Amino acid sequence: MKLIFIGPQGSGKGTQAKMIAEKFGLCHISVGDLLRKAKGKIKEEIDKVMNAGKLVPDEFVEELLLKKVSGNGCAKGYILDGYPRNVKQLDFFEKNFDVDKVFEISISDDESVRRILGRRSCSKCGAIFNVNSFPKPKVDDVCDNCGGKLIKRKDDNEGALRKRLGIYHRETERILKMHDFVKIDGEQDIEKVFEDIVKVLG
Repeated sequence: MKLIFIGPQGSGKGTQAKMIAEKFGLCHISVGDLLRKAKGKIKEEIDKVMNAGKLVPDEFVEELLLKKVSGNGCAKGYILDGYPRNVKQLDFFEKNFDVDKVFEISISDDESVRRILGRRSCSKCGAIFNVNSFPKPKVDDVCDNCGGKLIKRKDDNEGALRKRLGIYHRETERILKMHDFVKIDGEQDIEKVFEDIVKVLG
């Protein structure tokens, strides 16, 4: 089973990808996690780019993806979480791997902004929480996992979010027009979104 989960910021695609991966024994692949966990020379190059405030070049992401998807951990299949984000990335992926089904976890721009403005990340372990939706921290500003301080990303402001949503609509949604895809209402309860995806997968 080889799946792609696409959706705007705050749609919950990462949460659903983890839940579906666990249920079906699939490999959950988040490009953000791959970049954070990279090692060796490529890690040095990625850090250099990110510290300069630039986007990580596609070739770095492609190298990490090839290694991850080809590994033993993904033998039963995988879920790509938030990748590809544009037609160029889709072309690369389809030349190297198969895709069985594409899901769009759909929410409105206003709901995306509401959720992302409530997002907090742990300064120690990187865990993500949300003061406006799931998962809420048990204690305000404190990570449930390690007790670290929860902080808000500088680019989690409405102006920056609206720009990122514009890129999503302009570039990422083009992928959906090139594929048969299943649209899931991401504004439902997490459990209902999960049920809807499971029904499609059988």
